[in-house]
Amino acid sequence: MSIKLFIPGPVDVSADVLEKLSTTQIAHRSKTATVLQENISKKLQELMFTKDLIILSTSSGSGIMEMAIRSCTKKRAAVFSVGAFGDRWYKMAKTNNVAADIFKSEVGQPTTPEMVEEALKTGLYDVVTVTHNETTTGIMNPVYEIGQVVAKFPGVLYLVDAVSSLGGAKIEVDKSNVDICLASTQKSLGLPPGLSVASVSQNAIDRAKTVEFRGFYFDLINVVNRALKDAQYPTTPSTPHMWALDYQLDKILNKEGLQNRFDRHAAMSKTVQAWAEKHFGLLANPDYRSNTVTTILNTGGKSVGDLNKELMTRGYLISNGYGDLKEKAFRIAHMADRDPKELDDLLKEIENIWGL
Repeated sequence: MSIKLFIPGPVDVSADVLEKLSTTQIAHRSKTATVLQENISKKLQELMFTKDLIILSTSSGSGIMEMAIRSCTKKRAAVFSVGAFGDRWYKMAKTNNVAADIFKSEVGQPTTPEMVEEALKTGLYDVVTVTHNETTTGIMNPVYEIGQVVAKFPGVLYLVDAVSSLGGAKIEVDKSNVDICLASTQKSLGLPPGLSVASVSQNAIDRAKTVEFRGFYFDLINVVNRALKDAQYPTTPSTPHMWALDYQLDKILNKEGLQNRFDRHAAMSKTVQAWAEKHFGLLANPDYRSNTVTTILNTGGKSVGDLNKELMTRGYLISNGYGDLKEKAFRIAHMADRDPKELDDLLKEIENIWGL
């Protein structure tokens, strides 16, 4: 039996997209590879509402996260966290010997523009990192509003983790003054794991050139220089993922349409939120709830693990709470190419199992 994944990545991948992974191998230094990357870049620029350079990395999104904070921090990074993946930015900074401080919100609360402004007024920081969409808590941060604050402080770079939201929520990179916006393919973009993408501003490039120890594989300047030269990469890329991404972006932009895709994700989030409020409770502040994953408080006190075991016999899988929230909450993802009817069916199965 196939299992429909309602977890915050990896997601189910459409059969036609999977087929593109089997496209005949090409030389990664060929003109064909250059044209393929150029096509992907144009489409990602449209999706991300940016004119910035696009780069790819044959890694998870964590690879570009590490690349960004290590290559762009010269003085000190202000890391804002609303959950485990905000905490990850800070761990990356510390393990790469990058000076950083972490600013945590209360569980279920967002990073606010006021928090960012207060930190930047100290003059201590030249980098701000924010998680746009935190899958542990179901929070979607106000990236645009924070960007307006960061823009008031010349010399401060704005790095945004959009790993679980790009392709499922509108992110206007240029209007939001984002210097690096990064994402993975296995979430709202609807591809298998193994590739990450990012937009990179000229300010980020200029800063990175002044940072001495940027590593090797995740050296931003090494990657940027090769991308600018011939739209290729200093190390071997995953061309099968690139074929699939190019095809999927065509579907997103031309078949479904960007606004329709954003609207579908928003509608599914409202469906789950209304259902959760009827039967349970929600962790996230109502003004900052995610469009791609909902974290539901397990007010009934029943076993989420046992629920998932039964759901799997019926062809579904959801996520338990993350870390300290295990069994205290559960998460339902509604991202990528998920059909709203499938979501309705899942909610009915949970009602049936738990007698709601």
